Amino acid sequence: MLSRLCSNTRVATSLFRVAVQNVPQKQLVLRNMARSSRRAETLRETRSETLRERLGAPAGDGAFSIGKGALAGGAALGLGALCFYGMGLSSGSGAIDKHHLWPKYVKERIKTTYLYFGGSIAFTAASAAAAFRSPMIMNLVTRNGWMAVLGTIAAMMATGTLAQSLPYQPGFGPKQLAWMLHAGVVGAVIAPICLLGGPLLTRAAWYTAGVVGGLSTVAVCAPSEKFLYIGGPLAIGLGVVLASSVATMFLPPTTALGAGLYSVSLYGGLLLFSAFLLYDTQRIIKKAETWPLYASQPYDPINASLELYMDTLNVFIHIVTILLENESGDKKKR
Repeated sequence: MLSRLCSNTRVATSLFRVAVQNVPQKQLVLRNMARSSRRAETLRETRSETLRERLGAPAGDGAFSIGKGALAGGAALGLGALCFYGMGLSSGSGAIDKHHLWPKYVKERIKTTYLYFGGSIAFTAASAAAAFRSPMIMNLVTRNGWMAVLGTIAAMMATGTLAQSLPYQPGFGPKQLAWMLHAGVVGAVIAPICLLGGPLLTRAAWYTAGVVGGLSTVAVCAPSEKFLYIGGPLAIGLGVVLASSVATMFLPPTTALGAGLYSVSLYGGLLLFSAFLLYDTQRIIKKAETWPLYASQPYDPINASLELYMDTLNVFIHIVTILLENESGDKKKR
């Protein structure tokens, strides 16, 4: 009889209701609150552990694939812009259309700026080669630790600030000496890159020349102020890339979060400084056109060239790093 009674679902339900009604309401409320808090705490722990596991999980190919895809998209966009503006399909007039209307002093300013730019590249390459042959300098610039890193950064910033702060005078003077010193210090700092070998650096140099030449052509053929309005977004992008670069010092690229930050620093940095080439090229031309001829301070081609020089140097370093990563990946696959 008892078994039949219990097997009947309706009776069992009614018995359960009676039992619940006999339990004091205050006790039920306390039990429900305790169960709810335990469930919420368990769910919160599960979510936090899941997020922590995702961020600390081993890095896959996703972040690097996205970075390579963004880089390929940027290259395609650059080639498209080169064809579009190079063939004169734009409705606006660029510097290449107006150069025959420039006064002689504007042409001289642009010519002198690019001569200093080429000189900066040459001095940096010569300084890097000389420092690479000096055990004392190589021991100094290859030291590990925060003091060594901060010291090299401070040396580059100090010489760069000195070169930009001195007034420009045609000929050879203190500003030209400071400019040579800055290029020499930068060359000594990047001298350890010579350890990677000549073939890789030669390829990177050719790729850099192609990027700089192609983007300079785009900037010259595009409407004169087309890229002068991207200064704000470029400043924001520079902050993001700088923050990602600093974060990679603490988060290894072997984790998912570290790989994402490293991808932003590497591929995003190359795209960013390529965009800076467009911006600074048009800025140099604009400044050469609008700087008063009889101003109290003459047009400064050294300061103008240093911006283009740092863009090119950053593009070169990022290309070297990408080529090195590709070679390391090929060796692992073998």
